[in-house]
Amino acid sequence: MRNDAITRDQAKIMGRFDITKSLVAKLHKDEAVIGGIGHTNWDLWASGRRPQNFYMLGSMGLAVPIAMGVALAQPDRKIFALEGDGSVLMQLGALATVANQRVPNLCIIIMDNGIYQITGGQVTATGQGADIVAIARGAGIVQAEWAQDETHFAALMDQALATPGPMLVGVRTDGQKPFGQTERDPPQLRDRFMRGLGVKK
Repeated sequence: MRNDAITRDQAKIMGRFDITKSLVAKLHKDEAVIGGIGHTNWDLWASGRRPQNFYMLGSMGLAVPIAMGVALAQPDRKIFALEGDGSVLMQLGALATVANQRVPNLCIIIMDNGIYQITGGQVTATGQGADIVAIARGAGIVQAEWAQDETHFAALMDQALATPGPMLVGVRTDGQKPFGQTERDPPQLRDRFMRGLGVKK
């Protein structure tokens, strides 16, 4: 964590799809990405359908636990979890488990727009003052930081790819609609991901 790390309120509100594309463009070594439900997931789908991407359907809060499991099973592969603020709030205990397990190849990215966007725009706890990065630090994830802007986010992703974690990056995002929607075929999504990880032929 930088000494001049900013708070949630100081972070620039950025385009969720643009940030997702920025991440995907940096992945060149078969890194795995676990997308949580909703618009975070759909933007990942629209950013490039890599076989190393897993698209969570129908279960809030499981991107981080699944990503942690994949990271523990494949310690030589860098794993990214893309999660929304509403979803991660449902599974805060997962952050403490990530910290306790000291998962070095895991980076968690929280897309925080302060609302439950796909269910009607109800305000989340982060929209009322909760700071998910501060919560992550309190859970024991020392490398937890808000992305100040797009350039800073890109630098943080370079850091995540080059150095051990675990790491958590909070991103203030806008309420734009997604640029696509994930196909709803769970067996196909699972099988494609397993092949992408080399655990199924």
